[in-house]
Amino acid sequence: MASIDVRFSGSVPANYEQYMVPLLFRPYAEEIAKRVARFDPSDILETAAGTGVVTAALAASLPEARIVATDLNQPMLDVAATRVNSGNVRFQQADALELPFEDGSFDIVVCQFGVMFYPDKVRGNAEARRVLRDAGRYVVAIWDRIEENKLSNLANDSMRRLFPENPPQFMTRGPFSYHDPEWIRRDLRDAGFGDIEIETVELTSRSPSAVEGSRGLVYGSPMGVELADYGPDALDRVFDEMVKGGRAYEGPDGFAAPMRAHIVTATR
Repeated sequence: MASIDVRFSGSVPANYEQYMVPLLFRPYAEEIAKRVARFDPSDILETAAGTGVVTAALAASLPEARIVATDLNQPMLDVAATRVNSGNVRFQQADALELPFEDGSFDIVVCQFGVMFYPDKVRGNAEARRVLRDAGRYVVAIWDRIEENKLSNLANDSMRRLFPENPPQFMTRGPFSYHDPEWIRRDLRDAGFGDIEIETVELTSRSPSAVEGSRGLVYGSPMGVELADYGPDALDRVFDEMVKGGRAYEGPDGFAAPMRAHIVTATR
């Protein structure tokens, strides 16, 4: 998983936390924490925890639960450690495909928007199942089709218009590459899960303005790593193009665009 790890380096973790988290990830983090709380778990493992938005939501919803939040990328976890203040939360660098925990260690394994990047999704799912106790749950959020996520699709369309001969492919090959529910279900079954529920949940991506929303996605994501090959002004050009398109989603309360993801609950 080294290639995606490299994308989340340099200034990306801090920008990701400042811009991307409130724009795209906090709404689903709160939704996941609400769902996990219904199971009243004592021991929770989070994989691909990033800068800790789900970790914080889980700690707030379940203050007595023990939470181990893991990510392959240590700089992301360093940012997470500054935003979650709880003696019940531990951060640990770990590869989701080779979890350093004993069988049956956790009641719940949570992963928000990480499985799409696993080079071997069945193996990652199988590792989650291995560390779950009997009847434990695996709760996963996965983005739906990019066309159903208007801000991200705006970024993708902007890049295609600006670089038509060789458009950047990070968005469609990365975060929005795994949207088919049947593919998700098949991989979970191949990993050993039998009881699988998939619910598609639409929420709203909000920002004070199209300028702020576009800034979050352009400068707060790994997109810049790929765009570096398109010239020193590539990021700024994409930003300007996005702002123009994003005006369509502005209203009295600022920028608001629909986003959609699958929330999966698989039981061991």
